[in-house]
This record gives sequence, C-alpha cells and structure tokens, in this order.
Amino acid sequence: MKKQAKGIIALSALLAAMLGGGYAYMKLAPDDKGEGGNDSAPVLLATQAEGEGTVLVSDNGDAKAVVKKAVVRNENDEIKVVMDKAPDENGSAATYTLEDYKDLDVNTAVVGTLVNNGNGIEAQSIVASGCDDFGKFGLDNPSAEVEFTYESGNVVRFFIGDKTPSDSAVYFRVDGSSDVYTVSSSTVANYSKTNKDLIERTVLAKPADDDYPIVNSLRVERGDIDYDIYIEYDKESEEAHSGGTSASHKMIEPTESYLSIEKSTDITNGMFGLTASGIYSLHCKEADIAEAGLSDPFCKVTMSCDDGNTYVLLLSEIFTDDSGNKCSYGMLEGGKVIYILSEDSAKWLTVKPVDIATRLMITSYVWNISKLTVKGGGKNVDFTISLKTGKEMPENPTADDFEVLKNGVGYDTERYRTFYSFLVSTNAEEFALGVPVPEGDPTAVIKYTDTFTGKETTYEFYDDSVMRSLIVVNGESKYYCTKSYVNTLIENIKRIDSGEEYIKTW
Repeated sequence: MKKQAKGIIALSALLAAMLGGGYAYMKLAPDDKGEGGNDSAPVLLATQAEGEGTVLVSDNGDAKAVVKKAVVRNENDEIKVVMDKAPDENGSAATYTLEDYKDLDVNTAVVGTLVNNGNGIEAQSIVASGCDDFGKFGLDNPSAEVEFTYESGNVVRFFIGDKTPSDSAVYFRVDGSSDVYTVSSSTVANYSKTNKDLIERTVLAKPADDDYPIVNSLRVERGDIDYDIYIEYDKESEEAHSGGTSASHKMIEPTESYLSIEKSTDITNGMFGLTASGIYSLHCKEADIAEAGLSDPFCKVTMSCDDGNTYVLLLSEIFTDDSGNKCSYGMLEGGKVIYILSEDSAKWLTVKPVDIATRLMITSYVWNISKLTVKGGGKNVDFTISLKTGKEMPENPTADDFEVLKNGVGYDTERYRTFYSFLVSTNAEEFALGVPVPEGDPTAVIKYTDTFTGKETTYEFYDDSVMRSLIVVNGESKYYCTKSYVNTLIENIKRIDSGEEYIKTW
C-alpha cells in the first residue's frame, strides 16, 4: 500500500476517534508544484456527527405532509392540538389551536410550535443504535410524549428524554425504533408547557387608538376601606379653556377632587391591556372561584364606557407566591379564566384617594374667572374680570384681552394674573375627610366664580395646629395644607395695593 494511502487511513481513524462516532469529509489536494505533481496532502473539508441531519419525524418521508392534530403528554398536562385553518394555495401554512379551549384566547403562535417544531425535526447525532436500555437516556419514562396524526391518517409518536451533559440537546426516540438520537433542546422546549401556558394572559384587550372608548365612570369597592372610590369622566375637560391642569376624570367619592394625570390613568384606564403573570384556572367552576377568594371578592372594580360596555374585575386579597412576589387572583365577572396578577399591575388593590388626587386645589383657568374675592389679615378685596368692550373671547386669551376692577376701580390686568397664579399654586397636603368644621371665623378666604363651569367655589382656611391649616371647601372639610402657605396668602393679599412683588415661596 502506498505511503500516502496509509496516511489517509491513519488520519481518518484519528478523526473518527476524536469525533466520537462522527465522520470527516476529505480530499487529496495537489501540492504547490501544480496539478501534475505526484505528492498530495490530505485536507479536511468538513466534519459531521453521525446521524446529523437525519429527519426523524415525517409522514413516511413526505416533508410536505400536513399534521391534522397532535397530542402532547408531559408530567403536568395533556395538550390536544387541532388544526384551526388548513394551508391555502397561496402558501400560507396551517394554523393550530387547542381542542379543549377554542372558546378562550389561545396563543396560536406558541401552539403552532407544538406541530411545526416536531414535524420534520432533524437529529444532531445518533448516540445509540438498537438501544436496549432506554433508561440511560430518560426514555423509559420520557419527559414528554408527542403524537402526530397526519392528514393521510398515519400516526407518528415520539419521545423526549433527559438533557445531554451539554444541556443544549436532549435525547430523542421515535416510536417503533430502538435508535436514540439527540435533538436541540430549544426546538422541543415547548413540549413541557401546559394548557395554561398556551392561553393569552391579557385580561382585557386594549382597543386600538381609533376605537378607544371613553371611560364614563369607575368604581372601586374594597374590603379594607369603609368607602368607595368613585371616578367620573369630566366633560368640562374637553373644552379648550378648561385649564389643562388636571386629568380628564374627576373623583366624586369619597370626596370631590381633581385627579393627577400621571397618577390616575392606571386607575381609570388600567383595565384595558391588563396582563397577568400567570393563570390559576381555565374554564373555572364555582368551586374554583370560591377557592380563589372571588365568590366574595376583596376588591371589585366596575368600569363603564361610552360604547355601552361595562366591565367588572374581581380581585382576591393579596398573597405572596412561592417566589416571594405579592399577587392577587383576578377574573372578569362572568369570565372563564382566573388569572394571577401582580400587586403592581392591579393597582386598585391598594390605591387610596390621596394617591391619585392632584394636590392643586384651584384648577380653573385664569380667564374663566369672572369674580374673585380674597379675605385675610383684615383686608377684603373683590376683583371683577371681564373682556374689554367689543372683544370676543379669543382662542388663546391674554391679559391684554381683559379688564380688571378691584373694589370697583380699574386694576392692572397683568398684576391680577400674577396674583391668581399664586392662588393656583396652593397645594393640599392630605385629605381631611369627616373632620368637623371649626366654629368661628376663618383665618383667610378665597371665593371665585368660574363662568365656564358656572360654579361658585369658596375656600376657607382655619388654624388646625402650629404647622398646618384645615381647608373647608363649600362648607365641607376637605384638605390640610401647611400653615406657612396661609401666612403667605395673607401677606400677598396685603401686597395687592402696595405694589410689592408677590411672594411665591413659603
């Protein structure tokens, strides 16, 4: 035998040993002397594990065969997959759904992988031919068993065993064969899922922007508070001269208050697009609802929209899951799915009125005010504000469009605007619900008429403690504020006539 041939055989044997059953493609390459040279050197072109690329699952070798239905059995569940839409002549592939849950919102994309990832799956390598001990590979008690029924009626069953030491592959066998292969772990990962994993976790879908309804009202009833939080849509917020300092909704109960745009949106509109962290029960029965604490829910959220739809979200008390996360069971009233919601996503479980109310007490637009009276420090000032004679309300009014009278005498319009800007900076520190109205005269008073809303509002400030004052709105205790603000208010009332700059900090 020629020396060159012996070298090839020796190298091939070495490569076979190194590849553990794989094989190498080789060729003889001419040396640098040109094509006519007598000496050639072996060159490695590619390596491939034995069995790599072998198609393991098909309808008798037909790679285009369509799976009609599939059954996946694993240690946690049995999943029945059926064809939802057949492939069409335009090349669109078949789509699949869950046989037992067609009435629910199925994640068809993930369900489709239970068919598409298995049909035509290719081996990474063969590890045992004619194996007589499947237990070594976890195939005596497989982690998943999958059965495909093709449109032809042929049935193929395959089994998924343990992970290989590399963790990137698992052992795999087709029923009727004693050969054991490895396949990609990621390709077969979804066969460990349950039916719950294949249902969409969106509790209530978020409408498209051009189809988004107005939330007319929202009511939160909760077991740990003795009042409801009731919010209504404020139609006045739609108008151009509404001021724009608060949200489009207004709190009506337990007290009337404007809402912070940033803080209240998750409460008023958060039911749309609400997404669960998991699912507790599918096709829930009365026993499931009771077990989840939803037959007498801890929290009930009722949202009524201008499209005629009303949604009721039921929430259980907060609990801590195995991972230490604070959660709640939740479902739509009359629904078929009980979800697991995080405390952070279901904000109605913990919200308090002070969390969503704006701290701004006066939110009327400056040029909506027709009358303003302020009292304090022994002074009483009445302002009357009106458009200049012959003027119509412009789209973007300024001080130049108005005239202001102070106690019946003309007053600088811009200076009035500056004083009003101080008033609207009044911040409430906290609610004072149910607090008795003090006897005696208030320390200071603000009273104004908003021609846009047609409402007259009176704010009376009473000393409550060394550091804070009680604010009574239209005869009802509503808020507390810092006493330093009231002292600054009184000082600024004194400065209305003096011409001194108004104090803007306190």
